[in-house]
Amino acid sequence: MAVGWAKDGAVQDQIDATVSDAVALARSRISHGESLSHCEECGNDIPEARQQAIPGVRLCVLCQSELDEQQRAVSGYNRRGSKDSQLR
Repeated sequence: MAVGWAKDGAVQDQIDATVSDAVALARSRISHGESLSHCEECGNDIPEARQQAIPGVRLCVLCQSELDEQQRAVSGYNRRGSKDSQLR
């Protein structure tokens, strides 16, 4: 069924793209490799327990919290296709 200017299956394509983007973002945030003993940002020691709990950890808790806040502020983009998102 054709609706306006959108091609058939456009909504499903948009859903698939949103899911693919979310998966790619989650994979990019996964730490890998060997953990550092000192934070990349501030140089403070990273506790041994954190190094063992999160393989490939590169930031101390404080720096990681700040990075998470920055990423949360940027990731407010709504691609659901609702009328509300189209009005923005």
